[in-house]
Amino acid sequence: MTSPSAHRRSTDPNMRFRRLRGPRSPGEFAAAVRRAAREIGEQVACDARYIGRVEAGEIRCPNYAYERVFLHMFPGLALADLGFSARETVRGRGARVEGVTPPAHTTIHSDEESDVLRRAFMTSGTATVAAASLGLGSAPSASGTPSTYGITYDLRRPFAASPSASVPSPRRIGEAEVGAVEDAVRSIRLLDDRHGADGLYQRAAQPLRTAYALLDTGTTARRSMAERLHAGAGELALSVGWLAHDSGRFDDARSHYTEALATARVCGDPALEAHAFSNSAFLARDTGRPREAVRAAQAGQRAAAQAASPRLLSLLTLREAGGWAGSGDRAGCEQALARAQSLFARGPAHADPEWMSFFGEAELEGLEAQCWSALGDWPRAVRHARRAADLQDPHFVRNLALYSAELADDLAHAGAPDEAAAVGLQVLDLLAEVQSSRVQTMLTGTARTLLPHHRSPSVAPFLARHAAARISA
Repeated sequence: MTSPSAHRRSTDPNMRFRRLRGPRSPGEFAAAVRRAAREIGEQVACDARYIGRVEAGEIRCPNYAYERVFLHMFPGLALADLGFSARETVRGRGARVEGVTPPAHTTIHSDEESDVLRRAFMTSGTATVAAASLGLGSAPSASGTPSTYGITYDLRRPFAASPSASVPSPRRIGEAEVGAVEDAVRSIRLLDDRHGADGLYQRAAQPLRTAYALLDTGTTARRSMAERLHAGAGELALSVGWLAHDSGRFDDARSHYTEALATARVCGDPALEAHAFSNSAFLARDTGRPREAVRAAQAGQRAAAQAASPRLLSLLTLREAGGWAGSGDRAGCEQALARAQSLFARGPAHADPEWMSFFGEAELEGLEAQCWSALGDWPRAVRHARRAADLQDPHFVRNLALYSAELADDLAHAGAPDEAAAVGLQVLDLLAEVQSSRVQTMLTGTARTLLPHHRSPSVAPFLARHAAARISA
């Protein structure tokens, strides 16, 4: 079975759009699209894969949100100047491009409706709306709590499982259903980047059950569609697993990661397998099993050997370095770090998986800081954690909070209590916008380290505010 990345539709490449991207990588251009969207108050989960689909000609006309963003980025140009077809000529194009006649009960009939449903996923908080966008039930009204980013969703109201969330009988799976699974992955990742995992995990489980129900009972007209559905379901399992991981639900995370790995093995997808091993290695390190982390990271590197992605290998090698550091093997850690840095320096590639959009220089520095911290080399840990915090795009609050919490803890251990407390206060400010048990746990450790300095006028405000935050939580 060929990998999903091998699939290409029989459409003409969009060379005009490719020229507009210029020398930037797909991931860098996707980041520019997201920044432009924020400038005009839009919400798009653009990533390298989306840019690749546009350039390959798979997306002949963008939805309305992307249209507004692109026209904002390139003032004076029309859609035709960007290489797109007129909207009225491509309505319902998804199924036609695939050569599949959509079933009568499919709920997505046009790009405009798809756009509305994707927005509903973002604005309601997830689950049953995602099921609706898969054609599996009705969506609840989008009446959530507005966030500071203009995303409206209510994290307090859990979604209950309902009969409409299952797929009771075999059905034909097409572009609409597969695309909805892929969009669910992007939406979860976007919300996690901005708000952290704690409030999202329970609400993200329903789309995952729906995706695997489609795998169990659905039929597809083309092998490529089945491959995309398997890959999408596996990536969704990893995304939900990460929400469990980051919110401290380690047993749940292990279960989801194992499910994704099994899916990868069933459909012969080495890229998905590498991703599953990467997450499994991270989890093993976080749960005190460093040798297992090393083995999982090395298995991921073997799976990733088929991909022309130095950045993917770099991340997996960093996972290995974290395992060596956790086991106290400084030499093994230093060797892995050197390989990871060398691989990272080769730069981005077209084959970089879309889920790796988070892996830039800030993440490289942050993961290295964690290695030196595990080895007790606090000056080096401080240096790299500071770089990570300085390099992080402040729009992604969760990662900024994570790197800053790492810096505060390293400063506390390095004998700089005043600066550690100052950075800790900054993290507490960020925790008003992000929910991450990982960050909260790190900050609690920092507060414990700073307790001997509780009489310091610089440290006391942090300790008092941290204690008040824990009580109110």
